Amino acid sequence: MSVCIKINNAVKKYGDNTIISDLSLHIREGEFFTLLGPSGCGKTTLLRMIAGFNSIEGGHFYFNEKRINDIDPAKRNIGMVFQNYAIFPNMSVRDNVAFGLKNRKADKKTIASETDKFMKLMHIDEYADRMPDRLSGGQQQRVALARALVIKPDVLLMDEPLSNLDAKLRVEMRTVIKDIQHAVGITNVYVTHDQEEAMAVSDRIAVMNHGDIQQIGTPKTIYQRPANLFVATFIGRSNILNGSLLMKEGKPYVCIEGIYEFEMPNIREEEQKEQDIKISVRPEEFILNTEPQDGVLRATIDSSVFLGINTHYFLHTEKGEPIEVIQESLIDQTIPDGTKVWLTVKKEKINVFNTNTEINLVKGIMNDME
Repeated sequence: MSVCIKINNAVKKYGDNTIISDLSLHIREGEFFTLLGPSGCGKTTLLRMIAGFNSIEGGHFYFNEKRINDIDPAKRNIGMVFQNYAIFPNMSVRDNVAFGLKNRKADKKTIASETDKFMKLMHIDEYADRMPDRLSGGQQQRVALARALVIKPDVLLMDEPLSNLDAKLRVEMRTVIKDIQHAVGITNVYVTHDQEEAMAVSDRIAVMNHGDIQQIGTPKTIYQRPANLFVATFIGRSNILNGSLLMKEGKPYVCIEGIYEFEMPNIREEEQKEQDIKISVRPEEFILNTEPQDGVLRATIDSSVFLGINTHYFLHTEKGEPIEVIQESLIDQTIPDGTKVWLTVKKEKINVFNTNTEINLVKGIMNDME
């Protein structure tokens, strides 16, 4: 069975150094939950606290209503998949997968049937008698995943499980992991620093920085309406431009570089006042025009990269600010370097942040802590 995980006011210290100061979190039963953030943000530390591998200096950890702070890791009924696979080099695939069941002293019939079941589920049954040194990285990771799942854990914990694989295998394995997790229905806590990977596999994501959770939400929510400037710049690409929020006849307007001005009706009412802002415009949220327009951003194309469906353009504005624009590739030609262009934005998609607090001023921000 799977469980929900509740963390209340967690604290983790190494000597005088506080890594996590006061973190609370609720992971739902059966969900694929990802801890995402840069190196050193505390995500692996938190995962190891859930597993019981790290001490807990404060707060309470629960699986359902059961407090697990002082429960031995071996008795928490967790499955763990590591970055380096950690499969036994002196055991065959079959013996690796069966290890947890043998350790729990399951009967031989159960060991055989469950091992076969999970090898087939992970499509490694044809390698049952192979040794690990004759497997690819992706195959070894499938073995590690089968070994973690065969014991039917309440929680599956995964720490950067794909970081040692090449790009093609990472894409393949993240699809495998998501499909298997949903098929088995287990609660999964996944750690990664790869934003694309997190968005591809997760039901919800917690973005972390310096031991704090910045925002929790679905991949769509976090990408489209980041709670603050850190989340906006960490999730995907984003152009950050300086500007002002103006009030005209009681209506909020955004002004970028003192040139490009437009009404922004979806600013939160309490924030509808004149203030300095930073505007986050993702590359696909720009509209690029080669015909002159008045009252918009003017820029020059420095270079471009053709990537099939899309072309990435790298530009600078008249004030020298670098900008990246992604546009659907044209059938005739790529816009040449040095071309003067005129830029507008898809204003319903952009995000606006107070320069000092770096908090998003746009309506619709969600922080799904429960």
